[in-house]
Amino acid sequence: MRLSRYFLPTLKEAPSDAQIVSHQLMLRAGMIKQEAAGIYAWLPLGLRVLRKIEGIVRQEQERAGAVELLMPTLQLADLWRESGRYDAYGPEMLRITDRHERELLYGPTNEEMVTDIFRAYVKSYKALPLNLFHIQWKFRDERRPRFGVMRGREFLMKDAYSFDLDEASARIAYKRMFAAYLNTFSRLGLKAVPMRADTGPIGGDLSHEFIVLAETGESEVFCDRKLVEMDAPGHNLSVEQLEGVFNERTALYAATEEMHDAAQFESQTAEGDRLSARGIEVGHIFYFGTKYSAPMKAKVAGPDGQDTEVHMGSYGVGVSRLMGAIIEASHDAGGIIWPDSVAPFDVVVINLRANDEAVSAACEEAVAKLEALGKDVLYDDTDERPGGKFATADLIGVPWQLTIGPKGLADGVVELKRRATGEKQTLPLDAALELLTK
Repeated sequence: MRLSRYFLPTLKEAPSDAQIVSHQLMLRAGMIKQEAAGIYAWLPLGLRVLRKIEGIVRQEQERAGAVELLMPTLQLADLWRESGRYDAYGPEMLRITDRHERELLYGPTNEEMVTDIFRAYVKSYKALPLNLFHIQWKFRDERRPRFGVMRGREFLMKDAYSFDLDEASARIAYKRMFAAYLNTFSRLGLKAVPMRADTGPIGGDLSHEFIVLAETGESEVFCDRKLVEMDAPGHNLSVEQLEGVFNERTALYAATEEMHDAAQFESQTAEGDRLSARGIEVGHIFYFGTKYSAPMKAKVAGPDGQDTEVHMGSYGVGVSRLMGAIIEASHDAGGIIWPDSVAPFDVVVINLRANDEAVSAACEEAVAKLEALGKDVLYDDTDERPGGKFATADLIGVPWQLTIGPKGLADGVVELKRRATGEKQTLPLDAALELLTK
């Protein structure tokens, strides 16, 4: 992608109303544009990252056995009346009446709709266990939308819903998603700590939030330091291994500010392992039994032929919110530092003298070879001054910067910079390309 033909409206200064780092840097890097309070247009650079995050979330859901579908953004109010949540949900729900006086709502979550889909088609326990997920835009009419995509009104969310014959099976499904979330956040370059959580308007008696530690997090969290140091559990785990992953992590203290018990924290956690930090919620999972299946009559015939209400759970990941969380956890004074897995481009090739034929030819060669090897390349072929080019490359956070200029070319070398560390190497172009494609 040539930068001269790309739409990248960067800003030197962030607007004064951008209060946190992720909001400031997303605006400055030309990733989003605010259209209304808590509602953003996703510009090309931001959309590329959003799609990368979405892809990883999708892959990990499928690895965990979830099956993707796509539900609409608008839902019938009558479905929510069946579950009893229509009036109880509160002013965050955007209620709509169409031209035929039908009452609709812009979905804040999908428990009712997915239960309606399930009950229409699944009649036997032989179809269980089942986990359905989608990645769809949601709307919650926040009283005070703020912090950019961290607390917007419209947001992209992955929500999954498990259906099982009984509580024991449903709790296994819950633990499978628990492990899948740890794998997901690890692939995104994040250390996420599971913390016991309030079930809120979703309902149920078992719930965990996944919290990313960041200095600019929304609230204070308390946990055993060992939780932050644990590796992702990996894939294809047996039921016994899932139990082990869940028990190992939930045995250690971890609580949000609202759930914190200072006395328990001190008694349960060694002094050297007590960690108090700021945190950002990036995922939330729930087991709620028959809360929705009972009022909505979602039943299957069991092994004994008797109809039984299925046990359910739901599992949410804020896909668009994750972008803000990654930036909050990974940035410096120059701008964003993207993990390789979600970076908008793998490498930016910087042409230091766009009107020099030899330099341009070397850049074109480098771009062609990198793209042939499957790399996403941004080619800065603009006539901007070198300082401006370097500043833009740092701001947008591409993991590698390959700089080609007339002086280096005369000496047979280029400069390769790793954005995360700032480390620079001077080496021949072929050696640089080999390093970039390892």
